[in-house]
Amino acid sequence: MNYITFRERFHGFACFSNEQVLAAFPRFDRGNYSTWLGKGYIKRLRRSWYAFADTANIPGIGDYFAGKMYSPSYLSCEHVMARVGLIPESVVQFTSVTSLKTASFKNDFGEFFYRSVKPQLMFGYGVESVGGELPVLVATPAKALCDFLYLNPQYDTRGEIEALRLDPDVLEEIFRDGGLDGVASRFDSRALARRIRLVKEVYAI
Repeated sequence: MNYITFRERFHGFACFSNEQVLAAFPRFDRGNYSTWLGKGYIKRLRRSWYAFADTANIPGIGDYFAGKMYSPSYLSCEHVMARVGLIPESVVQFTSVTSLKTASFKNDFGEFFYRSVKPQLMFGYGVESVGGELPVLVATPAKALCDFLYLNPQYDTRGEIEALRLDPDVLEEIFRDGGLDGVASRFDSRALARRIRLVKEVYAI
C-alpha cells in the first residue's frame, strides 16, 4: 500500500482504526503500520488505533482523540473542572466518563483515563470542536463536578471538600444557573447529594 494513496483516502481523518482501514482496503497489509510508524508518518494511540503524526499541530487534538479511541465517552471530571477554572491546578491528563469498563491509555499525545458509570448517567454534555471541524463531547461544568464527586468517594468530609480549593465565583455561577442540583438529582445517589450539601456548606453557597 502506497502511503500517499492511503493518506488521500483518509484525508480529513485525524485518527483511524484498523477496522476503518479494512473497510476501505479489505486487503490492507497491517505491516504497513510498522513501516509508517518507523518513518514517523503515523503514531499509535492504542491497540488498533492510529493518528497521522502531523495532527500534533492541531490545538486541542488530544480532546478529540480521547473521544475517538474509547467510545462512548465524554470529557469530564478534573479535565473540565480545570478548563473552566473551578479548580486551580492545571490538569495534564485527559479524564473522561464512559459506560464501558474503566480504562487508561498513554501515547505521544498524553495520558487518557476513562471512569466507568452506568449507562443512564451518560448525560450532561455538549459538542465542541477542535481544528475547526472535529467534534468533541464535553461535560457541562455542573456535570463534571457531579461526576467527580460521584466517582471519588473520598471527598466526603468538610476537610476533603476544602482541600479541593474550588473557585467560589465559578461555583456560585454553576449554582446560580440551577444546573448543579438538577444534575445531581438525576444520579439518584444519597452519597452524591450529601457531598453536594457539603460543597454548599463549605463555600457558603
